[in-house]
Amino acid sequence: MSCCCSSDSSPSALECPQCGISCKNISMKTIFHQVKFPDILDIDTDSYYYCADKTCSVGYFSQGGITISKNQLRAFTELKHDKLCYCFDITTEQYVNSLKDETTDTIKNFVIQKTKAGDCACEIRNPSGQCCLTNFKQLEKLILNQ
Repeated sequence: MSCCCSSDSSPSALECPQCGISCKNISMKTIFHQVKFPDILDIDTDSYYYCADKTCSVGYFSQGGITISKNQLRAFTELKHDKLCYCFDITTEQYVNSLKDETTDTIKNFVIQKTKAGDCACEIRNPSGQCCLTNFKQLEKLILNQ
C-alpha cells in the first residue's frame, strides 16, 4: 500500500464519520477499481479510508469529507454475502462448511499458494485493499470459540 519512502502524511486510520469505528487508509488504486461507473467520474484524489462495519452504509470516506456509500461499490453484493476471499471467490459459508468437514487445509493451501505466486489481486478486488489471509484466521478463531 504505502512505501517507507512515501511523503504522504495521511494518518493510517481515521474514525468513520457515520459509525465511528476506526478505519484503515487505502490506496487510490483500490478506490478506482471498486467504485462503480459513473460514480467513479466524481472521485477526487485524496486519502481515503475503508469502513468494514457491515451495518454502516459508508464504504469509503476521505480526509476531505467525501463519502462513498457501499452501494456505489462493485463488490457491494459480495459485501452483503460475506465474501471471505475476493480474488478466488470464497465465501464465509463455504469456509465455515469446510471447518465442519475438516477440509480447510485445501482452501487455505490454495489461497496461500496463489498469493505466494502473485496470482492474487487483493488491492483491487478486495474493498479493503488488503490480503484476505487474516480473514481466514479470524473466522477460524470465531467459529472455534463458539
